[in-house]
Amino acid sequence: MKSLTLTTILCAFALMNCNTPTKPIETENPSGESMNTSLQETHWKLIELNGQPVTNPAVNQKEAFIMLAKQDNRLSGSGGCNMMMGGYELMEGNQIKFSNVASTKMACPDMSMEDALGKVITDTDNYAINGKFLMLHKAKMAPLAKFETQ
Repeated sequence: MKSLTLTTILCAFALMNCNTPTKPIETENPSGESMNTSLQETHWKLIELNGQPVTNPAVNQKEAFIMLAKQDNRLSGSGGCNMMMGGYELMEGNQIKFSNVASTKMACPDMSMEDALGKVITDTDNYAINGKFLMLHKAKMAPLAKFETQ
């Protein structure tokens, strides 16, 4: 009887191991979002600027966002009205430097968010990614801007 029980248990373990996934399961954070979001080639929607939540898009405006292309290290995005473009350089330790940032010059009813985002981009020297959020910082200060990806 012991032999039959031992054989049954071993067969059960063998069958359970047949269903083991062959590739690793992606780690998720408590909110269920992937923790492996890439800085580059990701659409980053602006959700907070200088500690204040952003209504996105604001009335009569487009969504404010940035995107960092791998090819040629190019920045593209929108401040809500005008398109922005420029370059960036990634350095060790999550350091980033934006350069030659410019934007189109359409007249918009409210340029305050757009102007503030342009200053943040210029002032930023490092970044952090936490799940689906990107934070742009200057030194060790609170985030200057916070973005979210879908």
